Amino acid sequence: VIDKDAYAVTRKGIPVKLSATEFRLLLYLVERKGRVFNREQLLNAVWSDEAFVEPRTVDVHIRRLRAQIEENPSSPRYIKTMRGAGYFFDGKQ
Repeated sequence: VIDKDAYAVTRKGIPVKLSATEFRLLLYLVERKGRVFNREQLLNAVWSDEAFVEPRTVDVHIRRLRAQIEENPSSPRYIKTMRGAGYFFDGKQ
């Protein structure tokens, strides 16, 4: 569950500790579930206020998010990768 006002996320009733950037990234994907975004699009949307950020930074944050919200981060249910295209939130499950 995502509480936008409190910048808080819970998973099965347990608070999930996310950085502000991880929260913004998760919220961005959830609010646009099913849409695929490449690294550049996510960098522009989530890191727009920061100077220079390496494109692989997105991968690191996705990995951290999966570790926090997925039961099995190596086989994600929610934040998925479309090979060669980018990342998306799968809200079907």
